[in-house]
Amino acid sequence: MPINAGIAYGLALEEYNRAKTPKEKLKALQKVLAASPNHKGSERLRSGIKQKMAKLREQIETQGKKKGGGKSLSIKKEGAAQICLVGTTQSGKSTFLNNVTNVKTEIGTHPFTTIKPEIGTLDYKGIKIQIVEIPAITKDFIMQEKGGIYLGIIKQCDLIVLFGRDKNEVNLVLNELKDNEVKVFYIIFDKNENVVEKIWNNLRLIKVYTKQPGKEKDFPPIAFKKGSTIKNLAEILHKDFVKKFNEKHKFNDKVIMPYARVWGTSVKFPGQRVGFEHVLEDEDVVEIHNK
Repeated sequence: MPINAGIAYGLALEEYNRAKTPKEKLKALQKVLAASPNHKGSERLRSGIKQKMAKLREQIETQGKKKGGGKSLSIKKEGAAQICLVGTTQSGKSTFLNNVTNVKTEIGTHPFTTIKPEIGTLDYKGIKIQIVEIPAITKDFIMQEKGGIYLGIIKQCDLIVLFGRDKNEVNLVLNELKDNEVKVFYIIFDKNENVVEKIWNNLRLIKVYTKQPGKEKDFPPIAFKKGSTIKNLAEILHKDFVKKFNEKHKFNDKVIMPYARVWGTSVKFPGQRVGFEHVLEDEDVVEIHNK
């Protein structure tokens, strides 16, 4: 089937061929894609354009990191998870960050008050979660001076909280994330919901407490991915625990195996004795016996 590209397509293609920088090429390709026919016979053409655009976006991100020196704008993950607040200007990102973390960022009455990523720590029942506020998203965000760098930060996080003052702004942000192949799971901010609980529930993490025999549970708890086992806990507490769990010991001429007792929803009754492969659940309390 013929492609039947029009004059606008040809002009956009000429602009692309004249472009020198990755940003100029990407901008021109956006015009090429918009002007290209959209029917079955042009599927391969449009697919090729999108692939070129994806490569250019990666190139822009890489150049941005090098230009930034890889220091001032790189954010090391800390805590049990990293959350990015992503949204349009004056959509409530800074207010939320101030309300749930240990930082106090400027909340301006004018647009684009946040000019660099702001970082805070959310304490969720003893679990530390890193919160990163990304400067306001705009159309063609990657074309902004540091847009590529900020998109790189977003791509590495564990969850996005998406902000917008209305449906159109939310859709703008979603389109920017989609166009730049950000595949991180997101939730949409709603002031009528308990957003902190929603964040925790969507991180797919559990809180596990440890305790010593005859004592109350220790604080703070330890965060694990859902599906984690006693073995995963033992690896965190002490590497020798793992070795001992796989060994038999003699005590008063009796052969014993290290084990754990668990209180919580993962067991049938409080203090149930479990083995190495027992799967833990949120709020479980674990008492490890290694001798």
